[in-house]
Amino acid sequence: MESARDLLVSLARRYAFSDVGALAPDVVERADEIEAVCEFGQRLLSLDAEDFAAEARAVPPDLRRRARACTMPQTPREQPRGALESLRPAYALLLEVIAIRWHRRELSPMVAALHIASEYLPLLAFEPVLGNAGDPARWPAGLAAPGSRFGVIGERECDHTKAEQSAANRTLRVAGEPGEGWRAYFDRQHSQVAGALATCVATCRTPCSAMDWIEPAPREHLSVRARVALTFADTPLVRLRHAAPVGHGFGVPSPEEVLDAWERSRTILAKNEIGNAATVDDGFPLAGLPSLFSAIATAPTAPSTLLEDITTHLVRLLRA
Repeated sequence: MESARDLLVSLARRYAFSDVGALAPDVVERADEIEAVCEFGQRLLSLDAEDFAAEARAVPPDLRRRARACTMPQTPREQPRGALESLRPAYALLLEVIAIRWHRRELSPMVAALHIASEYLPLLAFEPVLGNAGDPARWPAGLAAPGSRFGVIGERECDHTKAEQSAANRTLRVAGEPGEGWRAYFDRQHSQVAGALATCVATCRTPCSAMDWIEPAPREHLSVRARVALTFADTPLVRLRHAAPVGHGFGVPSPEEVLDAWERSRTILAKNEIGNAATVDDGFPLAGLPSLFSAIATAPTAPSTLLEDITTHLVRLLRA
């Protein structure tokens, strides 16, 4: 029995939450609390953002609070605002997940986490000027000021794609919709709004008044950070997500392919001071990734210890 318990401890330290939760009832009496903690940890590791802290009463309040900081609110008025208040906790979690997946050699979910990070990276760049992480309930009035083409569907002089125009139009009014519409918007369109904002400030060929609410100096710095965010989304590393010859899921990159793609990506990114942060050797498995996110956010963005702390709590329960 003790050897089986030791095996569960070893699995927990490898973040094998699903396995520990499935095996615990055969090894430990009254395993309900362990199963609940394992489900909580697996949701975080899987980036199941809707349910990070749902029904997790067996989990210590501090861990639940930290998880909620990475969660998108499920209604327009839900408090606290979680990842709409700041994306930094979510990016810290993403970095921790990427590192864990790398060490476990689970490269397909690791690349999926990188893809998620790339989609919302422009909002991380915008956070210092917005004062939030792109909360549709708190968009600045200047986005829809006279002369702005932001969210105007069919506007031919706008550089946004049709999908981005539709998403931008929706984001200006979604805070007045019921919860179902709010959740559907985040499922399908919020990441497109992130890209649309970056286009406005960084690459638009016919600028309108949509970004005039930002003072010239911070707008210039934001433009560089947003451009780097757009560049990251098109790097060889992120394109691994779409590299499978027979659609998604049929081509898993090797560790060597991931490292090679990242080295080529670092070269592409290192065209300015912000992108050059990717070349820093900061000890991360993909060296320079936390430094790049920190430069784009203009704030330290290091891997979180949330999953590590969940594991520590889980081991304590297994040994009790």
